[in-house]
Amino acid sequence: MALSPSQRRYLRSLAHDLHPVILLGNKGATEAVLKELDLALSHHELVKVKLSGGDKEERDAQISFLTEGTRAESVQQIGHVVVLFRRNEDEPKLALPR
Repeated sequence: MALSPSQRRYLRSLAHDLHPVILLGNKGATEAVLKELDLALSHHELVKVKLSGGDKEERDAQISFLTEGTRAESVQQIGHVVVLFRRNEDEPKLALPR
């Protein structure tokens, strides 16, 4: 599901007050983190993830692993924090603008 620019802007405004739900440690993105992120996305739809330290290429690899593993969309990335969104098809919680 590709997000339009107006939907990204709306989700960024909602994510502004959120605190990171998932914190990656020294091991980075693992299968266990992927399972927890999948549960968090199913429950909240919009989550912040604080990435582990490292250079930009390492953070980009972690983001791609997380988004591909959970079928989520990356809304924005600022430094070590990324905002991910995945619509809950059974019980949608957020109404997206067109």
